[in-house]
Amino acid sequence: MDRFDLTVIGAGPGGYVAAIRGSQLGMRVAIVERDRLGGICLNWGCIPTKALLKIAEEYEILKHAAQWGFKVGKIGVDWDRVVARSRESADKLSRGVSSLMKKNKITVLSGEGRYRTPNTIAVTSADKKTTEVSSTQTIIATGARASTIPGVTPDGKHIITYKEAMVLDKLPRSMTIIGAGAIGLEFAYFFSAFGTEVTIIEFFDKLLPSGDDDICAQLTRSFKKRSMKIHTSSRVKEVAVTKKGTRTTFEEDGKETTVDSQVTLVAVGVRGNVENLGLDDIGVKVGRGGIDVDEHLRSSVHSVYAIGDVRGPPALAHVASAEGVHAVEHMAGLNPTPIDYSSVPACIYCHPQIASVGLTEKEAREKGHDVKIGRFPFAANGKSVAVGDTEGFVKIIGDGRFGEILGVHIIGSEATELIAEFALAKATEMTVHDVHHTIHAHPTLSESSMEAAADWAGRALQM
Repeated sequence: MDRFDLTVIGAGPGGYVAAIRGSQLGMRVAIVERDRLGGICLNWGCIPTKALLKIAEEYEILKHAAQWGFKVGKIGVDWDRVVARSRESADKLSRGVSSLMKKNKITVLSGEGRYRTPNTIAVTSADKKTTEVSSTQTIIATGARASTIPGVTPDGKHIITYKEAMVLDKLPRSMTIIGAGAIGLEFAYFFSAFGTEVTIIEFFDKLLPSGDDDICAQLTRSFKKRSMKIHTSSRVKEVAVTKKGTRTTFEEDGKETTVDSQVTLVAVGVRGNVENLGLDDIGVKVGRGGIDVDEHLRSSVHSVYAIGDVRGPPALAHVASAEGVHAVEHMAGLNPTPIDYSSVPACIYCHPQIASVGLTEKEAREKGHDVKIGRFPFAANGKSVAVGDTEGFVKIIGDGRFGEILGVHIIGSEATELIAEFALAKATEMTVHDVHHTIHAHPTLSESSMEAAADWAGRALQM
């Protein structure tokens, strides 16, 4: 039996990063993966979807080439190439993770891992051969899979999840999307950009239910301009396969309504992969959201840690990576500071982009803060006007007494890049005043962050 200091089950952005950090700290490390290195994020999530969204963005630029002074003919779409470009991105990065494993002398075990004891894992390969490894410490990083709802059973062809949505053999004429979280919104933009008639059905009363109200309102206006049909406060009762595609039945305002489309995408979140790991056998407790862990990511069995989506929300790749590093450093006795989840940025890559960190305005008021708001529209930003993308704004929620940054919400061009400044500011306890008095380069989109801070202080100069 091979013996390791650390064995990681799952090679996604949490698992492979944890393995590398363990190797850096002198541990003998193994990583178990039943599919492809990189996990869902790299192979079927973060990376390939961003490739698709970039293609959609470029396509929209080409469609409006005349306003930039270009004379072009009719713009066509090679759908097979669109899909292939996305898969190439994933393949390249998966090979990169393989190289990182070799570079850091990490043993890769292909197969499914299952605990025999807290320190023994059986790995069963695709050809059903089983080997056992002994490990002083282990990390569960098995990620999550698409959730569904009663009355809706994905079949991979007509009723699909995000996986099938990325590799459809044809561009659908129409699509119903159930769920208006990050996954649903990104695919809504992507398919709409290529001409698909998109209908969004959301159980809660707004798009992006967890988002700030002002951001959600702006997004709704933007999506309606794209001719998307939006149904909020609506409960899906059934999706049936028809001769022409699907028929989705839902209840809205007390009335039952149906919508027909060529395909229906189920995007109602994810659930952790906790099954078939032998967790009950070794006494690891699993809660409703995932594996129960303490502030250092230890499960109820202290030699077993859990990180990423299998631990529960927030289901974000960068959180999984940070948790992987923290877990390894904790087991190595480095006493790392617990992760501050209130300073974790969240990003959505539709158009307009959405990014946030911290509390929404509603949450800040409910917590009793002396809420003061600063806001700056991209329409008043010189760089935005120059590049022709003026939709959206930066919104800062600060404590009126001390200037503490409670939350920041951005909707507009490059919002997912701009949020890093505020994540850093919040994590290091900078104030709104600090952002206001930091000189930002001109002309840049980031000046909107400075101006929003200036507006918060009652000193906005550009509006």
